[in-house]
Amino acid sequence: MMKNFSSSPLHSNSQTPNHIRERNNRKYSLLSTIPLRFSLRGYGFCMATLFLFCFGSLFYQLNGGPPKILLDIRQYLGESTYLDDHGPPAPRVLPFPSQVVYNRVGKCGSRTVVILLRLLAEKHQFNLVSSDIHNKTRLTKHEQEVLTYIFLCLCLRFRIEQPVYINIIRDPINRFLSNYFFRRFGDWRGEQNHLIRTPGMKDDERYLDINVCILENYPECSNPRVFYIIPYFCGQHPQCREPGVWALERAKQNVLENYLLVGILEELEDVLLLLERLLPHYFTGVLNIYKSPDYRKMGNMTGTVRKHTPTLEALQVLYHRMRYEYEFYNFIRDQFHLTKKKIGLKSVSQPPAYSPAFLRELALRTPEPLDEDEDWNGNDIHK
Repeated sequence: MMKNFSSSPLHSNSQTPNHIRERNNRKYSLLSTIPLRFSLRGYGFCMATLFLFCFGSLFYQLNGGPPKILLDIRQYLGESTYLDDHGPPAPRVLPFPSQVVYNRVGKCGSRTVVILLRLLAEKHQFNLVSSDIHNKTRLTKHEQEVLTYIFLCLCLRFRIEQPVYINIIRDPINRFLSNYFFRRFGDWRGEQNHLIRTPGMKDDERYLDINVCILENYPECSNPRVFYIIPYFCGQHPQCREPGVWALERAKQNVLENYLLVGILEELEDVLLLLERLLPHYFTGVLNIYKSPDYRKMGNMTGTVRKHTPTLEALQVLYHRMRYEYEFYNFIRDQFHLTKKKIGLKSVSQPPAYSPAFLRELALRTPEPLDEDEDWNGNDIHK
């Protein structure tokens, strides 16, 4: 018997409790519906729930460990999936999470995945809750408190369990180039879309040569603007926006503790196969949809136009600025390949023409690491 499908997350108890939530960064999509004024009684309840949340967080930290559903799935793969290549035999039954959160990173195939999720939601009758907030990646302290209140209310009302996170990242320079040209010229869906997206951009900025932007240290092409992927995994701490070891290690820790899978766009078909294997209730048949002619017709419209490769000199400078991003990318790639090996997946993805291996070669020709007299863009701080 087919279950009723609803686009709203607040459906009746007779409907399916399964959700996939696609958000730009963590749980921010709820902000569009958060009431910012409370009665005295509501304020008291908010404070009480915040106290319970803090107490629960302390209890969680004292006891340690990721969400139970994530532990169960890792048990399925072998307890050492994220540590080494040896583990106990996998159980026969794959655990089923009732909520999956996709906190998409910009220009890392997110529109492709969202289109697939919409088709899968209709096919498998689960609720897809999409965010209307695409560019907000920071929350104020008040917004975090309100979000906590809303989340706890939902947990108490609907007994929502802690979600499992998934994500996809991309070679950092390729992501940067895609974003640079997309902001200026859009994609194949329409030549005028970029004018609607960036109406205040003047022609001298829109047609700025990317080599000039990089080599002359324009803000858009230097830190902290090019430090983009790590903050999505690091969190809301102010230090997460500062390129450095602290943010890098915090992001790695969050991936290990909270994410079921972080794939790489360069091996998207393998990512889809793993999602189908690990989350069959949501992703069964996703690769067939991705390869179908109807999807290809839609997917081909999302490619960025007028994109081209900078000079070797500019790539060297950019690689040097993004070295923490590349360290994180290499960490994710290694974890992803280990998971594929654990699950016994033979790769079906085709290597891209402009591959990360080429960029790693450039690292051998980049300048030495910064000394104490240089900032993150390589400039002398004493000038």
